[in-house]
Amino acid sequence: MNSPEELTNLLTIMLIVMFALLVVFLIIFFILKSKQNKIQQAPEKEEKKIESDAKKIAKEYTKESIFKFMEFDRVEDNMIVQKNGNRYLMAIECQGVNYDLMSENEKISVEEGFLQFLNTLRYPIQIYIQTRTVNLNDSIENYRKKIQEIEMQLNQKRNEYTKKLNSGNYSREELEKEFYELTKQTNLYEYGKDIIQNTERMSLNKNVLNKKYYIIIPYYSEEVGNGDFDKEEIRNLAFSELYTKAQSLITALSGCEVSGRIMDSNELVDLLYVAYNRDDSEVFSIDKALRSGYDELYTTAPDVLDKKMRQLDENIERKALDLVNEKVLQARSKKQREVEEKEARFAELIRQRAEIILNQNADYIGRETAEMAQELIENEDENDEEIIDEELENEEIEETIPEVEEKPKRARKTTTKVKKEAKPKSTTKAKKTQTKDKGGKENVEQKETKSKTRRATSTK
Repeated sequence: MNSPEELTNLLTIMLIVMFALLVVFLIIFFILKSKQNKIQQAPEKEEKKIESDAKKIAKEYTKESIFKFMEFDRVEDNMIVQKNGNRYLMAIECQGVNYDLMSENEKISVEEGFLQFLNTLRYPIQIYIQTRTVNLNDSIENYRKKIQEIEMQLNQKRNEYTKKLNSGNYSREELEKEFYELTKQTNLYEYGKDIIQNTERMSLNKNVLNKKYYIIIPYYSEEVGNGDFDKEEIRNLAFSELYTKAQSLITALSGCEVSGRIMDSNELVDLLYVAYNRDDSEVFSIDKALRSGYDELYTTAPDVLDKKMRQLDENIERKALDLVNEKVLQARSKKQREVEEKEARFAELIRQRAEIILNQNADYIGRETAEMAQELIENEDENDEEIIDEELENEEIEETIPEVEEKPKRARKTTTKVKKEAKPKSTTKAKKTQTKDKGGKENVEQKETKSKTRRATSTK
């Protein structure tokens, strides 16, 4: 009896132990499974948490709360509007004076003027000083535009000079004048490039600071009174009052040699932008933001055909200018050639015109006198040709003669030779005139030829 009861007791104990172990294993299995699920669900929960936090932040920072932080509502009519139109501000930008470099009398006059300015104040003002880093990007852009214009003018001058030089229709003086203008334009272009390089080097230095001084004038809507005014009328009254106060302050500041001016709406926006974005304003200014279209809802690019049409118009304009310059130079050279030809035939044209006048007026003057005058004209032409030949020969002789200061004796001999050579030619001229003249007119012609030869020798 004892043995089967013990066996059953042992079996029941073993079953209980096995059941307990099974329960323990199941608990451990569920714990491990739950941990794995938690690890897998952790990033999803974090994402959901971030989204919920962002929603909370978006709900907290609304447009109204941002404007409360910025302490102004809007900027309009050269005024800053605050407290839902109950307060208006106008700013005056002042240009200071260098007080340390003044003499004692000048310092005293400035101090007296500032005291007078303070005594004239009948309303509260605020003096605001803003320190900015010097931004030279706008100056560099302006310099580059001017340099591009100078470069275009330089290329145009260079093309004109090369065309004139290759044409061969211009004198040495004209070419030297054109070369002088070209060098002057080249020096101006190089000087402009040096200015741009130095300005860019200065802009890299972030320690260059500039202080700006402002006077802020307030106006409250309570100053209007008890009248029934709407917001538009209050705004107009505020503008007129602030403008009057600002003008009186500017005139008072002129007594201490401080100049001032009223800031417009864009300048007020720039002032507030720099005040609230001190670091970003150095990199990206308000002017760039407005030019980039940050205040626009959408941007559109120009049509491709319009851009191509604009480019074609620019090419046509440039080619037309080049063609006009080329043809103008050709026309000038042609006219100059005609002038030179006419100058070369000047004496011949005078003689031809004189003969025409004699032929036209022969009946009035008389045929004999007209023929005699025509013969005299012909003789004068021959004498002129001989004189020209003599001058050419004398020029050749003078080229061989050395300077008078070094060898005066030799120069004297050459001059005597010239005189000797001139004498027989003058006698031949007289003979020619005697053979051509008639009757009692020979003596007159001889006297004229002698006087001409004397003049020729004197000029030599």
